[in-house]
Amino acid sequence: MSAAAGVLAGQVALVTGGSRGIGAAVARALAAAGAYVAVGCRARREQAETVVAVIAAAGGAAEVAAFDVADGAAVQAAVGALVKRLGKVDVLVNNAGVSLDALILRTSDEQWQDVVDVNLKGVFNCTKAVARPMMRARSGRIVNIGSVVGAMGNAGQAAYAATKAGIVGFTKATARELAPRGIRANVVAPGFIETEMTARLDAATRDVYLSLIPLGTLGTAADVAAAVAFLAGPGGAYITGQVIHVNGGLYV
Repeated sequence: MSAAAGVLAGQVALVTGGSRGIGAAVARALAAAGAYVAVGCRARREQAETVVAVIAAAGGAAEVAAFDVADGAAVQAAVGALVKRLGKVDVLVNNAGVSLDALILRTSDEQWQDVVDVNLKGVFNCTKAVARPMMRARSGRIVNIGSVVGAMGNAGQAAYAATKAGIVGFTKATARELAPRGIRANVVAPGFIETEMTARLDAATRDVYLSLIPLGTLGTAADVAAAVAFLAGPGGAYITGQVIHVNGGLYV
């Protein structure tokens, strides 16, 4: 199926943190379904340009949208420019995030705030920016990328876990608030996924993680992207305020 004939044909999608990993896979999946994709990035513009090129080579359409999700004014400006030029934003995927591996007693105020600003405030900023145009259109899909850590916790990741748990509460409130205007909001919560971060794990640590996963393997970015694309498409029409776990049975 060509991108032009996909289920998201004619729609505009914004994917934050789309320059690599899960975000890049989501951008490619939405483009393959026919959406015009704005690939969000903060500092990795060259990598984002590569994602755009890959999408174009596959017959899709995309562009880079460079802004810091933690900067509310920058987000409003970027989304406003996108809407002014393209007329709408149909799908928002809040994927941008940072991780922090540090025990509570070794986490500085600055480290804590940085994780909160990007992972949680960033979701608020982007959701707020797209809410008005989506409300005018009486339609929209918001998919927030959470984490299994937000549901089960993880020693040494208190800041990260707190923000990912916060995303769940924020999403449920957003779903209730925006449902009367035809807007759906959901969370996709990945487990241990093959990314640059997990690639740095030593063999012993990797084996420990694998032993905890009933399916016995790490997931892929494509697995997460498939769940996002489902929620963004016709299949997600009657789903809102939910958390879809993509973790191989790690959290059941």
